[in-house]
Amino acid sequence: MEISIIGGGIGGLTTALALHRAGIPCTIYESVGELRELGVGINLLPHAVRELETLGLLPGLLEIAVETSELCYFNKFGQLIWREPRGIAAGYQWPQFSVHRGRLQSLLHRTVVERLGEDSLLLGHHLQDYDSSGDGRIRLRFIDRKSGESLPERLADCVIAADGIHSRVRALHYPDEGMPIWNGAILWRGVTESEPFLSGRTMFMAGHQDQKFVCYPISAEHHRQGKSYTNWIAELRFEPRALASREDWNRPGVLADFLPRFESWQFDWLDIPRLIRDASAIYEFPMVDRDPVATWAFGRVALLGDAAHPMYPIGSNGASQGILDAACITRLLQQHADSADAFIAYDAERRPKTSAIVLANRNNGPEQVMQMAEDRAPGGFDNIDDVIDQAELVAIARRYKQIAGLDRTTLNQGDSGT
Repeated sequence: MEISIIGGGIGGLTTALALHRAGIPCTIYESVGELRELGVGINLLPHAVRELETLGLLPGLLEIAVETSELCYFNKFGQLIWREPRGIAAGYQWPQFSVHRGRLQSLLHRTVVERLGEDSLLLGHHLQDYDSSGDGRIRLRFIDRKSGESLPERLADCVIAADGIHSRVRALHYPDEGMPIWNGAILWRGVTESEPFLSGRTMFMAGHQDQKFVCYPISAEHHRQGKSYTNWIAELRFEPRALASREDWNRPGVLADFLPRFESWQFDWLDIPRLIRDASAIYEFPMVDRDPVATWAFGRVALLGDAAHPMYPIGSNGASQGILDAACITRLLQQHADSADAFIAYDAERRPKTSAIVLANRNNGPEQVMQMAEDRAPGGFDNIDDVIDQAELVAIARRYKQIAGLDRTTLNQGDSGT
């Protein structure tokens, strides 16, 4: 069986490594002509790290990523609402990592080349269309996006589409879906070299649903030197509108568009305006997702990662769920003689779980505690216990972990959450 993977991002590269470990040949086709260390910070939750450890990637992750020790929620005055340990500190057998997306992709890329060979990843191949060939295999047609020229057709026994939120394969099967859905929030993202804050390995969120700041360190090298390479996200909510094009996606951010709203956020433990001003570059994104769909499986073709379940960046689940997809689809391809049957089983197992996360994130997931504090004590508080009962906070955190497949006891006892 020869599998074609469409997309050389985190989901596609992880899938290739999982298939290779299972002895299943595959080739990756990536639209861009060069893989560069682009992007900002992402998080890898313990259930995803477990799968990456199975692939032998834990030493590489420890070299580049920060082991997140705690997650904190604050109000807009920097007053603590909720703190909980994360990863190893929370009793999981695997860490939670914060890492630069480009560094993680580079680690996966190098490992794919080392294990599968240079020819396993074909750059500059943008999928245009596909159909069935005479012998039952799938005929893939590619173009070079830079030149628009057609490339030689390729044949595959089955196809895994990990081609992101703008997935061509998804669009072929859901042609009326259109652009992703914007909820009115704009994210300005940057990375700043700074002094460590709080524990030095803390991820925190401050504010409420209309104005929020997210921040965490993402470089093990900086941490070893007593410094912090700090990923941050400033979020403001506006009146939502339809997105016109992909050009609404990833453009340079302008300080005047958002910094004035954060000028007063100078907490006694972090100067947020300074952190924003000191960023080497700032990028602007709309917060978007897509509605869950009826199926990810189309015969011997299946969706994976953001092509299957694009979700709001709430709860640190985006990349992690794509990694869980890769583990699940590989396991089921080993168990089923026909890839179409494997893909049906994969769809049945993974789609309901990720659809629940997409919908939970639309309701702010575990971050709803910040809005609760804003609604009940907009002027701040002396003691959070006077505002929100601790049992309420515990229940919100526990409920989201169950939705996301992060129940500690279940995971530690052997269920990977896939």
